[in-house]
Amino acid sequence: MNNQNVYILEDRGILYINGADAKEFLQNMISNDINKVSEDSSCFASLLTPQGKFLFAFIIIKHKSGYFIDCEKSQTEALFKQLSVYKLRSKVEIMNLSNEFVVAAFNKEKFLEFEGSKDIAGNTIKYREDSILLDPRNKDLGARLIINLEKLYLSLKKLELKDSPIAEYYKLSHQLGIPQKNMNELQNKLFGIECNFEELNGIDFKKGCYVGQENTARIKLKNKLSKRLLPIYLIEGEINQDDLIYNGDFEIGKVLISNEYPFALIKYLDDNFNQENEFKSKNAKLKIKIPSWIN
Repeated sequence: MNNQNVYILEDRGILYINGADAKEFLQNMISNDINKVSEDSSCFASLLTPQGKFLFAFIIIKHKSGYFIDCEKSQTEALFKQLSVYKLRSKVEIMNLSNEFVVAAFNKEKFLEFEGSKDIAGNTIKYREDSILLDPRNKDLGARLIINLEKLYLSLKKLELKDSPIAEYYKLSHQLGIPQKNMNELQNKLFGIECNFEELNGIDFKKGCYVGQENTARIKLKNKLSKRLLPIYLIEGEINQDDLIYNGDFEIGKVLISNEYPFALIKYLDDNFNQENEFKSKNAKLKIKIPSWIN
């Protein structure tokens, strides 16, 4: 990404959660601490099953008296329904504003040109009435502008940003090892902590209870994390969802996301896994790399 490029992420959806109980409502469900979210700070979080398996991932931004939920648009309706299940008697209003608001991404250097901006993941500022935040998952993903669709192009013109192909943005995300596309293919197939959400600032181990907290904490405290979601780099052939991945005759993982930005759940601590190796699946040769931000 350069300073002039902007990526209009039309494949992102926006939910708005408002009401007297909105903060407590989110705090009881999400894997992160909602108290981290303020006018000048946003966070990444997930919604898990009671067993700690992945369901949804999203970014939470303070907006007026409530919260924007920035999620993959293909999951917006399902997330809306899931949140509604937990609503019960809470004084909470959940709205799908995906047709009114849009997410635009641009690089970190451009973000740091804004007055009051800080080189801190999740740092959030206002451009007029709209939120701009440095991605809370990883600063190298750049910044995100959450803006009303009617104001988008005028604002981009004033910011001297040029609309660029979103494939460039998602290619960067894949190179960084951060999945954002086809996340529905991960649902119920791995634990949230196996998605690297701790390293992506999406899990708070000091907060109180939330859905899936028990198993998440147990995996962490008992050092049971033996598999991780890692990016696949295809050398030749093709891969399909659920293809097994081998080092010689030894299975070391399984393909979970098989689109143009593929990811696999890998036994990364296994003696048969070495990221310098070339691996194989049924119809492909591939490489798998552990991102530099994973310790």
